[in-house]
Amino acid sequence: MIVLGLLIAGFLLGVVPWFFTEIVTHRRFHYPDPNDGKAPASYGLNARWIEFKSTDGIALNGWYIPAPGPARGTIIYCHGLNRTRIEMLPRAQFGVRLGYNALLFDFRHHGQSEGNLTTLGYQERFDILGAVRFALAEQKAERPVIVWGVSMGAAAALLAAAESPEIFAVISDSSFLSLSDTVKHHLKLFLHLPAFPIAYEVMYWTAWRGGYRPADFDLEKAVGRIGDRPILFVGLMGDRRMPPTVAEALFARAAGPGKKLAILPGNRHGEGFNQAREQYEQAVTEFLAGVKP
Repeated sequence: MIVLGLLIAGFLLGVVPWFFTEIVTHRRFHYPDPNDGKAPASYGLNARWIEFKSTDGIALNGWYIPAPGPARGTIIYCHGLNRTRIEMLPRAQFGVRLGYNALLFDFRHHGQSEGNLTTLGYQERFDILGAVRFALAEQKAERPVIVWGVSMGAAAALLAAAESPEIFAVISDSSFLSLSDTVKHHLKLFLHLPAFPIAYEVMYWTAWRGGYRPADFDLEKAVGRIGDRPILFVGLMGDRRMPPTVAEALFARAAGPGKKLAILPGNRHGEGFNQAREQYEQAVTEFLAGVKP
């Protein structure tokens, strides 16, 4: 019985967390998207196919869509986990209509980009930094550069902005607070498991596979490093995965006078643009009106 108990404990505390993190970091899965099968032309957008590299050398693919007239700036769109740039097409249509160039791309290990590892936003920040460099150097895109991310894309956007002054503003839709907070919350929400010890093992193995320490992946600290640059934080009232308190906590940490908070009706994580389109567009329009270099 003792041996059996040890084997069961080893399986639950060792194999299960390792297997879970293997799925998260290495499995290439595409979550069905209502925009699947569509292209920029489906939204009346004239796009150019682009290829560029992240700042750590991963080959990435996407679209560049110039504004139809003199551009007010350039928005880089960043999709969520297990999605692709197609998720961001409706937002890009809206941004182009407001007069901004658009750059959409697939994160590493997603869509048509290369890479064999997903890190939930930590290394994906290098993809955004590569997109910023490509937009400014290769496309001669107009400033200011704004990064608009959803979920994992929002986390990566905040991390990238904390490192690059080239990013003038961020629209952070449904980000999480930290690797630690989101692992604990999701294990409790979906598996009803306490934080200790499995959540700590999942955090450790996820960070180990991604080449960082769990404490390094902290979005509240990243927001603090962004300083006084404008950030719009978006959350949904009924989002159980990233509840409004997350956006509120990040908003409280932001220091800039141009920071804004929009808590919108809706309950599907990352779907605020689809569930509360009018309110979402109004919040973005008002935010961008104050984003001036």
